[in-house]
Amino acid sequence: MINLEKRKMIMGRSMRLGHCVCDPKKPCPCDIFKKKNVCLCAGERLEDVRTKKVQLTKLVEKAGCASKIDQKFLKSVLRGLPSFDHPNVLVGAAAGDDAGVYKISKDSALVQTVDVFTPSVDDPYMFGKIAAANSVSDVYAMGGIPITALSIIGFPCKELEDSIMRDILRGGIDKMTEAQVAIIGGHSINDPQIKAGFAVTGLIEPKKILTNANAKPGDVLIITKPLGTGIIAFAAQIDKASAKSVKAISISMATLNKKAAEIMREFEIHACTDVTGFSLMGHLGEMAALSKVNAEIIFDDIPLFPGVLEAVNTDIIPGAVERNRESSGHRLIMGKGVTRQMADICFDAQTSGGLLICLPKSKADKLLSKLHKAKIKEAAIIGQITGKGTG
Repeated sequence: MINLEKRKMIMGRSMRLGHCVCDPKKPCPCDIFKKKNVCLCAGERLEDVRTKKVQLTKLVEKAGCASKIDQKFLKSVLRGLPSFDHPNVLVGAAAGDDAGVYKISKDSALVQTVDVFTPSVDDPYMFGKIAAANSVSDVYAMGGIPITALSIIGFPCKELEDSIMRDILRGGIDKMTEAQVAIIGGHSINDPQIKAGFAVTGLIEPKKILTNANAKPGDVLIITKPLGTGIIAFAAQIDKASAKSVKAISISMATLNKKAAEIMREFEIHACTDVTGFSLMGHLGEMAALSKVNAEIIFDDIPLFPGVLEAVNTDIIPGAVERNRESSGHRLIMGKGVTRQMADICFDAQTSGGLLICLPKSKADKLLSKLHKAKIKEAAIIGQITGKGTG
C-alpha cells in the first residue's frame, strides 16, 4: 500500500531541490514515476519487475569474470603505486599471484584474497554458490586451507525482489559450509549491477606455499576443469546456448577446487594458479614469464565444455576474449594448424575455473590418476614447460 504522506514529503524535497534525492542525475518527478506511478525514493517498489521471473545475466553488461578489469589495463594502473615492504609479507601485491601471504609465526601464515563479479548464470542460488567457489579457489591455488570469509554483495534493492538477494547469499553460505569455511560477516551496497563475492582468509605453512613463479623446464601442465565458461555464459545471454551447455558450466563453476587441492598437496608441485578472468593464456603467460620459462600447449588435449567449439565457429565470442588477447596475446606463438578460434578459447575469461598445476613429468600420471579416481574426470595433461625462456 502506498504511503502518500511519505511520498509527498520525499518528492516535495526533491522537487524543491530540482533533483531526485536518490539519484541526483534524475529530475523529479522521474520517468519511472511518470510511467509507473512509483516513487522508488519513498520506498515503493516496481511490482511488475519484482514479481516476474528474473534472468540475472540479462541484468548485467558482462557476465561472470568477464566483468573484471583486463590484465593490461590493471597493470598500467598499478604501475608506480607505492608498495608496502614488510618482512612478514611472503607474497605481496607486487608478485601478481592468486593471493597474498602474511607470516604470523615460524610455522604458520595467512593466505588472503578477495574476488567479486557479476552473475554468470540466471539462477540466484546457483550464482551464490559459484561466487563462493570462485572466491576460495585462490587460497587452494596457493596450497592453503581456507578458514573464514566475508561476504560482499552489490544489489539493486529497490528494483528487484528481496528473495533474489537472499537466494544469492544462501547459495554462498551453503557452498562455504561445504568448503568448511566460516562466514563471519560481510558488506552490502545498493548497486544497479548485481555482483557478489567473498574476501577469504586461509592458513598455510610458509615452507609449503605454492606460487605461480617456480615452473621448471621439463615440467608437465595439468588443468582440472574444462575451458569455455565465458563463451557459454555469453551465448546464454543472447539466447544461443543449449540447456546442456549451460548446465555443464553451472555444475563446474559451482564445484570447489578443494578435492583437487587436497590431492595436489600430496605431490611435489613446482607452481600452481587457478584459471579465471585472465584466461588460460593470461594465467599461463604470467606463470611462464615469472618463472622465466617457455611453455607448450596442445590444443587437442584441452578439455572443453559442450557447445564451445560450435559457439566460436559461429562467432559467438565475448568481448573479454579480445581484452585478454590484447593483454597477453604477445606471449602466444600459434603452431601449424592452430586457428584463431582455437586461440579464442584459450583467451576466454573463465569463472571459477580449474587449477593449473605444474609438476615434474615423472609424477604427472600418478597425480592425474588420483584426480580421476576422485571424480575430477575432466582433469587433463595439456602441455609442458619446454625450457628456459621469456614466457
